[in-house]
Parts: sequence; structure tokens; C-alpha cells
Amino acid sequence: MPTGADLRDYLAAERTLLAWIRTGLALMGFGFVVARFGLFLQQVQLVDRSLAPQPTGLSLWFGTALIVAGILVNLSSAWRHVHLVRQLDQGGTGSSRSLSLAIATAISLAVVGMAMAIYLLSVRTTAANHSSVREEITMPADNGIVAKQSRHSVDQTVARLKNLLEAKGIMLFAVVDHSGEAAKVGLTMPDTKLLIFGSPKAGTPLMLAAPSVALDLPLKILVAEGEQGGASISYNSPHYLQARHNFPLALLQNLAALEALAAQAGE
Repeated sequence: MPTGADLRDYLAAERTLLAWIRTGLALMGFGFVVARFGLFLQQVQLVDRSLAPQPTGLSLWFGTALIVAGILVNLSSAWRHVHLVRQLDQGGTGSSRSLSLAIATAISLAVVGMAMAIYLLSVRTTAANHSSVREEITMPADNGIVAKQSRHSVDQTVARLKNLLEAKGIMLFAVVDHSGEAAKVGLTMPDTKLLIFGSPKAGTPLMLAAPSVALDLPLKILVAEGEQGGASISYNSPHYLQARHNFPLALLQNLAALEALAAQAGE
């Protein structure tokens, strides 16, 4: 009658079974991470509000495939262990077919790994394309506002600006008294006045070259009371306006009076 195998053979078979169980658990754990990778990408895109959230893509399917592979490895290893123990009980030895599970697992992981590599490269390319589009449509970080301190009060600075405009023959269209209008409705705010002015001779060539510049014309200078007294003079930088509306650089000279007025009014 056939005698059972040596105890060391049983222990070796048990160690093999435990190794395959660890392999199956590792596959399932890694599959879970891969499946959640698409959700991670969605969270990143939600933080970056300039991009619309994208679907999870193939990561869910790759992760699910790895989890299923881990389950199959555990079930197959358990079945092979039972079959091997029966052979050992009958005095037999494990056959070369025991290599089939390892080879099948290695090939499956290689195929999934290649597919994941291709997928990640495609995700990277898509993200790069989104980034380039975002850079094209995003406004510069500089808001284009130039602020200077005046040595005079708000009213004195406004008076100086009016005199300068009259001396240079530039039309003053309006003075908007924001703080005064606020007081009329029972609200208080620091003394704030906006001067709106311009010259058809200087502004018309700009609007002919870039019609959208009319959104920022006539020109404006804001005179506001500072937190510690005094006044600040603010206006849109001519270079910012040129970049925003893309009119020819040669026409920047038509806006030169803006910076000169602000500098002289604050002296």
C-alpha cells in the first residue's frame, strides 16, 4: 500500500499555499488602489476649479480586473493545495502542472501592467493638453492696477487733476463721488472719487485698432482716502490695457497722459 509523504512535503505545500494567499491578497489590495485612482483624479480636478471633472476612465476596470485576479489566485491555489495534499497522502509527488498557476498569474499581471502604463500615459497627455488650454485662457496674475500715494488730501488731489486736465485740453466727462452717494443712503465709506476723462483724438485710433478697448475708455483715475489719512491714486496700467486688448504697441503713446496726470497730481 502506498505510504504518505514525508512531513516536510506537507509543510512545504502549506508554505506554498500561504505564499499564493499573500499574492492574491496583494493583487486585491493593489486592485482597490488602482480602482480608486480615477476618483483621486476627480478630486484633484475639483480642487482645480478651472477644469471640469472628468470620468474615472479605465482605472476602475483595471482595478476590478486585479481584484478578480486576486480572488481567482486564492481559489485556484486552494484547489491545487487540496489536490497536492491528496497526492501526497497517496505517496505521490506534485506534477509539473503546478507551474501553470504561477505562469498564468505572471502573464496576466504583465498584460494588465502594460495596459495600465498605456492608460497612465494617455492621462498625462490629456492633463498636459488641459494645462496648455488653461494657460491660454487664464488672465495674467497681475490685475494691471497701478497705485500711487498722493501728498495731498482727496479733495486737493481731485482739484489738481481737474486743473491738469483743463490745462492739457483733456475732457473731463464726470466725477463720481462714491462716498457722497453712499452717504445719501445712510452708509459711510472713506472719501472716494472717480474721475472719468478722455480725448477723442487719442481714444479713437485705439478703438479703431481694437474695438474692445472701448470697455476701458474713457480713462479713469480713482482717488481714495487711505487708512492712515492722505490719498491714493489708482489707474489701469497702459501696458496692461495693451495686453488685454492687443492693440499695436505704437498706440501706447495715446495713453501716456494717464501716467503723467497721476504722477503730477500726487506731487
